[in-house]
Amino acid sequence: MPRGNAAVTKVHFQGKTDDFIVFVESAEDVAKWKKDSSIPLAQVVNSFKIMVTHKQGAQGQLDEASNASLENEFGTKNEDEVIKKILTDGQAQTSEASERSGDRNETKGPRQGHPTA
Repeated sequence: MPRGNAAVTKVHFQGKTDDFIVFVESAEDVAKWKKDSSIPLAQVVNSFKIMVTHKQGAQGQLDEASNASLENEFGTKNEDEVIKKILTDGQAQTSEASERSGDRNETKGPRQGHPTA
């Protein structure tokens, strides 16, 4: 995922079983692809990873979608087919990436002060 204060565009698809996210280059690229599906997905999609937010909408914590969740929602685990469905039926959203981009080191636990005895 991008880092820094760059704008991030994602397509959010609200499914029956979960909410799915695909990161794209721009909303304009998605619109062009919708009009001309001969444009290669690689020119539209920022990452070929399909993410889920566990029914937390477009802003929920992102995890990579499992093959089972893709199969349950879309009837296929073929990522290209799923991405096309998400781009076609999802909603493009652009936001600043400054607050929650990149990986967090979850092994260190929450960062909060502990009272001393």
